[in-house]
Amino acid sequence: MASNTISILKPSVNNLTVRIFVRAAGLDFEEIDVWGKKGTDEFLAKDPADLTPLLEEEGLPRGSLWESCAIMQYLCNKHRLDRFYPTDPAERAMVDSAMFYLIGTMYPVVARATYPVLNFPQYAGEVGASDAGADAKAGAQAAAEAAIARPLEVYRAFFLDGKTFIGGDTPSIADIRLAATLEFLRAIDYELPTWAESYIAAMESALGDAYTEPAEDVRGYVASVKAPAVA
Repeated sequence: MASNTISILKPSVNNLTVRIFVRAAGLDFEEIDVWGKKGTDEFLAKDPADLTPLLEEEGLPRGSLWESCAIMQYLCNKHRLDRFYPTDPAERAMVDSAMFYLIGTMYPVVARATYPVLNFPQYAGEVGASDAGADAKAGAQAAAEAAIARPLEVYRAFFLDGKTFIGGDTPSIADIRLAATLEFLRAIDYELPTWAESYIAAMESALGDAYTEPAEDVRGYVASVKAPAVA
């Protein structure tokens, strides 16, 4: 039996983050695809948030842990994977800041811009999840797409600042989180700046199959939802 069991949804970039990480780190893991299987009593008993990715591991106080960044941080701390998550307080703070800025600021606008195309449910309280008309929803989606440029520039100018990766010469867990998120922008044919295209290519080159294999699941899903319907 694998040391780490991870419940996943293959089309999700949140899940892609951890899927890349465990492969790149060389950890012993088993993946369980729970597409269409969430929300059951059995799943909610171990994950009341009903979220993926979900890590199940004996060392955890409640036996399970969700949130992609928390999972990567935990596994790095447990297995002393300093190359992905530096122990120097200042360097670690930059990695943490890059991840939290993504999940708190950048990912919400990425989700609002891409989820309508990806056929993913949108968040309660937002225009896309309301009974607003098609024009209002399209306007909200366009506004979210336009808002992506600013956090992207923050990554270029501040977190990368001339480096290949946020982690320096090698990818950190913040790099894995950012690169995975950028994969969803293909769904809306977002014109990534040249540096971002080069960054994704550098990530895939550095991590090899650990990146490419799970990324193909996301890319395949994105291609499928963009493909014209066959009459």
